[in-house]
Amino acid sequence: MSSIPEPDTAPSPETVTDEGSAALIARQAIVDEHRAVFGYELYDRSTGDNHTAASDAALLFNALSHGDADLLAGKKLVFINCTHESLASGHLELIHPDKVVLKVPTLPEGASIEDIEHTVDLFASLTKRGFRLAFNQNVLRRAYAAWLPHASYIKLDMTAFRPEMAAPLVKFATLNSKAQLVAEKVESAEQYQLMADLGVKLFQGYWFAKPAIVQAKTIRPSQAIIIQLINLVRKQASSAEIEELLKKDPTLSFNLLRFINSSGFGLSCEITSFRHAVMILGLKKLFRWASLLLTTSRGGSAPAVGTTAVVRGRLMELLATEMLSPEECDNAFVVGVFSLLDAMLGIPIDKALESVALPEPVVEALLHDTGVFAPFLALAKACESGDDAAFAHNIELLHLSGHQVNMAHLQALAWADSLGAE
Repeated sequence: MSSIPEPDTAPSPETVTDEGSAALIARQAIVDEHRAVFGYELYDRSTGDNHTAASDAALLFNALSHGDADLLAGKKLVFINCTHESLASGHLELIHPDKVVLKVPTLPEGASIEDIEHTVDLFASLTKRGFRLAFNQNVLRRAYAAWLPHASYIKLDMTAFRPEMAAPLVKFATLNSKAQLVAEKVESAEQYQLMADLGVKLFQGYWFAKPAIVQAKTIRPSQAIIIQLINLVRKQASSAEIEELLKKDPTLSFNLLRFINSSGFGLSCEITSFRHAVMILGLKKLFRWASLLLTTSRGGSAPAVGTTAVVRGRLMELLATEMLSPEECDNAFVVGVFSLLDAMLGIPIDKALESVALPEPVVEALLHDTGVFAPFLALAKACESGDDAAFAHNIELLHLSGHQVNMAHLQALAWADSLGAE
């Protein structure tokens, strides 16, 4: 799997849909210093870097309409790339500005001081309405001094400067603005550590979605118990056997009772018995709950890895709904959630799967990229990246439209966000 650049190529003909100007959305997580998801940057893959006011409006329309606005009403910020023309257009009136960060490019090379300063009134109007603005490191040039008071975020592209320039850039940005700094296109532990040591708190890049695997790491006890639970459920063990396992791990049993007694579950009475909880939940929902718990259990992986896995699982499940059976949709969810099992557990994927009893089609997709679930997994991965070729190939293979993928993608992001809510 390659790194995740910002889309920089025109889409293949296969990505053209009958939705006209509908944007085809890709995403990348922005994480905090604990490597938990802070927000998402959304990209319109149908335009590459040649986006316009119209395509910006289409992207925002998709985010509002296809995601039922849940993504923009959740806890995570959404960073959206804008042109200067789109900043002045009416589509920004549609949204609550407190959840959106507008990523604004600097002007083309050769722009005059007058051109640069001409934009300041517009920035002042946007920030007065509650929008936050993000700029790239070019805003640190002398000519853009008038922009700095309006910067909520400054994104430092790790591919755009030498490592020895990191400290001067961070120092200058810190002294001359109140912006939070985001190190983007971070692809190694060394790059992360360099910027973290300089006080940077936000990061973006491929390294956070799939960190290097530590071969010698063993499964932590809580994760081992969850895997035992998954195996018992897959073997359709009795309630008594499952109850016995729950009694071995107070954290696991506490999480189950908290989940089943939550307001979202809708029960009229409180459940205090493990066996009663298992009977009410049922093996199918218990398996789903355990799979999700595995992605968020305390381990050596970054929180962003678990979040990415949950989004993949939900996205694959939603995409499969119209063409596969309910049982296969459940398995599509499992494929997505377990597709980052190696990163979550810190061991190779084939070794990780040896400890879990899974249906053969699930294993085929995870180990060999074959079978009915393989194109769904490839499409889910393409939604995280700038891989237009993979996106076009798999959207055609599955006979899906851009509208369907956008709707499922944004709903999956909103659903994953809701799981983190207290």
